[in-house]
Amino acid sequence: MAMAEEVVDAALRIENIEVVYHHTIQVLRGLSLHVPKGAMVALLGSNGAGKTTTLKAVSGLLPLEKGEVRSGEIWAANIALNGMAPHLIARSGIAHVREGRHVFEDLTVEENLIAATSALKGRVGAAKPDFDRLFAYFPRLAERRQQRAGYLSGGEQQMLAISRALVGQPNLILLDEPSLGLAPKVVEEIFAIIARINREQGVAMLLVEQNAFAAFGICSDAYIMENGKVVVSGPVERLRNDADVQRFYLGYSEGASEVASFRDVKHYKRRKRWLS
Repeated sequence: MAMAEEVVDAALRIENIEVVYHHTIQVLRGLSLHVPKGAMVALLGSNGAGKTTTLKAVSGLLPLEKGEVRSGEIWAANIALNGMAPHLIARSGIAHVREGRHVFEDLTVEENLIAATSALKGRVGAAKPDFDRLFAYFPRLAERRQQRAGYLSGGEQQMLAISRALVGQPNLILLDEPSLGLAPKVVEEIFAIIARINREQGVAMLLVEQNAFAAFGICSDAYIMENGKVVVSGPVERLRNDADVQRFYLGYSEGASEVASFRDVKHYKRRKRWLS
């Protein structure tokens, strides 16, 4: 009973959603996942698996790209998100750090943070934004407070994008490929800060990543997608020790194989056991 209550009251609950673009192209096929309150959950998979579409379905951005949730339900805590406008979703306590960072390049670092306060508009009980606390997480941004965001390095822009999300005092942050295009040392630094934010502020996070090593290092649970569906999920420690996950997502190989995907190899193994 306690587990069922935890799922209902999760920071994010996606139940059996199907997503279609341009009325014809189906991208998500019965996708379900849960992010418990205060947890860090990874969403992994190859390019085209549907990871970014999943985040856009949650943050309400699909209609801007001719996409729609055809069926299923999306809940944040006890708020139904289906059909809700993106700005209202942001004001409900959900922040989306999109792939490619998307900061305002012509504005200074501080002006970018001020612009992000719109997510607090009409929010009951919202505290006054504390930029100094954000700068404590990202000291480099404090040094560049009056610098235009377009002149920041890629890593600094990613730090700014995460800081903009935090300005809205979210209960849930959707992070889309925060390691993309960054040097390994910068990735390590940013992921350490993300884990610290989660630990100190208790904000839940759904992390989309292709860098499974980095994601497994900070998340407690993970979902792996292929072709718009979850093919395996569970605690990170169990997935890390799964031979097929190691082979397809962690780069460990036992030699050439005729199967093309994680889903194919699982189907092959089930069929082999049935025939035995």
